Amino acid sequence: MTISASSAPVNVASAILYGQPAPDLITPPPGAVQVSPLVPGSTDLVTLADQSVDHAVVLAPPGTQERDYVLAQVLRVLKPGGDLWVLAPKSRGGARLRKALEQFGCQVTEDARRHHRFCHLRRPESLRDLAPVLAAGAPRRLSDLGLWTQPGVFSWDRLDPGSALLLEEMPTFTGTGADLGGGIGILASRVLASPAVQSLWLVELDRRALDCARRNLDDPRVQFLWQDVRQPDLALKDLDFVAMNPPFHDGGTEDRSLGAAFIRAAAAMLRRGGVCWITANRHLPYEAPLSDAFAQVTLKADRGGYKVYEARK
Repeated sequence: MTISASSAPVNVASAILYGQPAPDLITPPPGAVQVSPLVPGSTDLVTLADQSVDHAVVLAPPGTQERDYVLAQVLRVLKPGGDLWVLAPKSRGGARLRKALEQFGCQVTEDARRHHRFCHLRRPESLRDLAPVLAAGAPRRLSDLGLWTQPGVFSWDRLDPGSALLLEEMPTFTGTGADLGGGIGILASRVLASPAVQSLWLVELDRRALDCARRNLDDPRVQFLWQDVRQPDLALKDLDFVAMNPPFHDGGTEDRSLGAAFIRAAAAMLRRGGVCWITANRHLPYEAPLSDAFAQVTLKADRGGYKVYEARK
């Protein structure tokens, strides 16, 4: 059974959709505007005016702090009496949705089907505890990292071990290159420390991370692309180098094909003789896609559960 979030057509500006739920789970209002930061080209939810939206459908992210921030933002922009559907897989936060919504003073009805929990409500006239949740989930500069970041982006409050190992092993680059899945700009910052680097493309799917990277990288040589590396229209060619720590989770589920897709994309954008430096968890089987895409592959480090490869085209 598919739930219909609204039976009547609504104006484009009056309905929003966060995320990409399967069409057999819920039908968003016609014309709903996408507001997920993981969909390139979407509208930034933060920029919407208070109490300006009539209908909202949210595929809730799995992380508690990120989820609560998204719910608070959606409730902020909903008009009193506005219609809200929130869903999530039971195994990735669905069982906690009702409690998360009730903390804001909402009266919630709940249903379960197809391994998901569905919560429905009408926004009350007044909400409680919205401000502290919005503040807790907002971008901030962490003094220990010295960087802007935000809950919900990859490894938002610490340097992840894979990137740390790559930073230890990575050479000084020259010419033009790319940081694929560049996040908040940790690898790019090291790359740009070399005056021999002429330009760098930072490609990232998460708009929140990209916005932080713009703050962290005050350098005219860097250009930012909000794009999915797996899409075929990524028009980068004849690069001298690529550095990357590719993701291996999609929507909270491990997906080893992501890393393989990043490897193919890196090879396609490098010139002959160009080099790719990649870090990954030790258990991820990237040796075969690396060997398929590159002429020479060298293991440069293997410690602490992570490995670093240099791959030359």
